[in-house]
Amino acid sequence: MYESFYKLSGKPFQLSPDPDFYYESRVHKRAYAYLEYGLYQGEGFIVITGEVGAGKTTVVRNLLAHLDQTKVVAAHLVSTMLDADDLVRSVCAAFGLSTKGMDKGSLLADLESFLKGVALKGKRALLIVDEAQNLTPRAIEELRMLSNFQVGERALLQSFLVGQPELRRIMQHNSMQQLRQRIIASYHLGPLDREETIRYIEHRLKHVGWSGDPKIETDAYDAVFAFTSGIPRRINLVCNRLMLSAFLRDSHVLAANDVEVVAQELKDELGTVLPPGEVGAVRGADIDFVVDDSGQPLQGGESLAGIERNLRDDAADPSLQGRVVRLEHAVTALVRMLRRMHHAMEPTQTQDSGARQHQQ
Repeated sequence: MYESFYKLSGKPFQLSPDPDFYYESRVHKRAYAYLEYGLYQGEGFIVITGEVGAGKTTVVRNLLAHLDQTKVVAAHLVSTMLDADDLVRSVCAAFGLSTKGMDKGSLLADLESFLKGVALKGKRALLIVDEAQNLTPRAIEELRMLSNFQVGERALLQSFLVGQPELRRIMQHNSMQQLRQRIIASYHLGPLDREETIRYIEHRLKHVGWSGDPKIETDAYDAVFAFTSGIPRRINLVCNRLMLSAFLRDSHVLAANDVEVVAQELKDELGTVLPPGEVGAVRGADIDFVVDDSGQPLQGGESLAGIERNLRDDAADPSLQGRVVRLEHAVTALVRMLRRMHHAMEPTQTQDSGARQHQQ
């Protein structure tokens, strides 16, 4: 709607990932380098994590767009709470194999035959699993088993796991020890800093022909960074609404107060400008899991110790804004954790209540 008003050739701040708008920030460049390193190694697992909207899928699609298809056969699978059997079927389908009416054993046999055929042609097979934090433990174990397909000493399948910070916590569980031994590199994709946020906004605008209209005041950039914490998808959300608002006012200048108005509108509509995220940066193995009665980690379980650590850790970002964001994330995580613990205890409470009623 506002594109023609500002003489732009397209939408600069669409929410869906688009490799054409890829901005190689410091953190995105490093994430991409880890994926390239994995391709060079040709085996094992690469794990990339990041907050919702950090740009993980954009990095993956940029990699896929630049793959040498004469050397690599790639399949991109977006996980949706897959269990082990579903995973095998989905992997086969992602590589273009027929799955209709076939049992797991037949699917595995066909997949192994396909992978051997790829190797005989001098190519390598790459599986990229997006939203991998949604995989069940059995599905993750199935992925590890698929990595056992070999011809001589050569692995037939390499996997990249991409997901939210929860994935890294899942990987630290005792049951994942064998998989961890096959992870050759992992990287957490963090947010953009202030300068990169400015360059990101201008990069997307220039990609559609922006030549200074609308003019963006310095304090507007600062306000966008403050409200989005440098998360690309949040930046797109705020800037798209900001451009629309300015167009409706016939304005050719964007200032901090305009950003504040838009941010308040989004807060009223969505409940918060900053969607609930994970607690700070993931710190690797130092994680305590919230477990259910069987001793298994609750899906997406937060760590009390992790929440406490992030609240007192000012080394990464000592600014007031950083502290407020960490506090908000910690409170959100704590509420989610308490809710899950409450739901986990509900069956016991229901049984106790039923027993009391029966006695009465």
